[in-house]
Amino acid sequence: MLQVPYLRENLEAALTGLNKRNKDFAETVHHILLVDEKRRKIQNELDGQLAEANQLAKSIGDLFKSGKKEEADELKKRTSELKESTKELEVQLLALEEEQKQLLYLVPNVPHHSVVFGKGADENEIVYSTGDVHANTTNKLPHWELCEKYDLIDFELGVKIAGAGFPVYKGKGARLQRALINYFLDQAQAAGYQEFQPPHLVNEASGYGTGQLPDKEGQMYHVGVDDLYLIPTAEVPLTNLFRDVMLKEEQLPIKLTGYTPCFRREAGSYGKDVRGLNRLHQFDKVEIVQLAHPSKSYEHLEEMVAHVKGLLNQLELPFRILRLCGGDMGFTSALTFDFEVFSAAQERWLEVSSTSNFETFQANRLKCRFKGADGKSQLVHTLNGSALALPRIVAALLENHQDENGIRIPHALVPYCGFERIN
Repeated sequence: MLQVPYLRENLEAALTGLNKRNKDFAETVHHILLVDEKRRKIQNELDGQLAEANQLAKSIGDLFKSGKKEEADELKKRTSELKESTKELEVQLLALEEEQKQLLYLVPNVPHHSVVFGKGADENEIVYSTGDVHANTTNKLPHWELCEKYDLIDFELGVKIAGAGFPVYKGKGARLQRALINYFLDQAQAAGYQEFQPPHLVNEASGYGTGQLPDKEGQMYHVGVDDLYLIPTAEVPLTNLFRDVMLKEEQLPIKLTGYTPCFRREAGSYGKDVRGLNRLHQFDKVEIVQLAHPSKSYEHLEEMVAHVKGLLNQLELPFRILRLCGGDMGFTSALTFDFEVFSAAQERWLEVSSTSNFETFQANRLKCRFKGADGKSQLVHTLNGSALALPRIVAALLENHQDENGIRIPHALVPYCGFERIN
C-alpha cells in the first residue's frame, strides 16, 4: 500500500498519477490524510501525557524519599487521571490506525511516470513485436481440436472430475507440460534465480501482504474451515517469505523462482475466448520474483523482461510486448509489461506473462526492509514476472508448430520432452 508520508508530501503528484487509472481516488486519499491528521494529533497528546506520567512517577518517588507524603499523594491523583486518559487515547489511536489502514487498502499503486492514460487494453502500447504474425495461419486447427486429434488433453474428463476449467493432461500432453516446467525452471536458475517449492495455500496475512486481498478476494478460492486461500500465483508465497524481514543492503537483489499450480475462480465470458486452454481455473506457472534496491529496481525490471523475451524466442513463437496503460494495470503495479503470443488458428493474441515493478507498494504491506550502510532502514522494491504461464504457451506451441505431419517440438524443448514431434 502507499505510504502516508508520501501522500502527505506529494499529494498533487500522487493524485495526478492515480488519475491515470481512469478512476478518481481523490476523495479516499483526502480521507486518509484527514484520518492521519487526527491520528497524529492523538499520538502527540498521548506522547505528552505519557511523558507527564513518567515525570510524575519520578517526582512522587522523590517526595516519598523526602517524607512529603501528602504532596506525593496529590500527585498520585493526577497519575490516576492520566492513566485513565491515556487508556482512552490508546483506544482512539488504535481505531484511527485501523481506519487509515482499511482506507489505504482501497487505493492502488501510483503508476510510473512512463505509464500513459488509458481506459483499457485497447490503449496499451506495443513496445516490441516479432513481425508478420499472419504469415503462418493458413489451414491451422485450433489447439482444442489438436488435443483431441492427438489425445493430449481431455477437457470433458476434467469437467466430469471437477468442472469447466480443470483439464486433464494425457500422454505426450502431460509430458509436454512437465518439459516446459523443467525448462523454465532451469532457465531461471541459469539466470541466477534460487528455486523454491512454496506452499500452495496461504493465510490471510499473505494475501494482504502482496495485495491480492482485499482487491481480488472474489477471484481466490477460499478454504473456509481453515481460513486459507489457494494461491492465484507463486508470487504470493514467494514474496511473503520476506514478510516482516529486515535485510542487509548487500543481500540485494534477492532472486527467487518457483513452479506452482495456480487457482483462479474468475472464468470470463463464454465462447471462443475461453475455449480450450484460453482461460482456466487451475493452471501451471513458473514465476520469477526479485527484491531489489530502490535505486536499481527498474534495471532489474528490464532484466526480467529480457529473460521472458529470451524464453519466447527459444520456443520459436511469434509474440509482442505491451506496456500497459493506467486503466489496464494491476492494482499493485507501478509499471507492467505484458507478453502476448499469437495464436495461429484463432488469429488472436494470448497473454502469457505479466512482468511488473511494484516499487514499495507490496513491501510496505509486508514490512520488508533493508538496512543501508548509514544504518537507516528503508523499504525494498519488489518485482515479479510469469516465466512462463503454461496453458496459452501450450496452445500457441500446438497451433503455431503444427504441419501436415503433426506438431513439431521446438529444438530447445526436445531434450526435456524426449520426442521431437507429436503425431
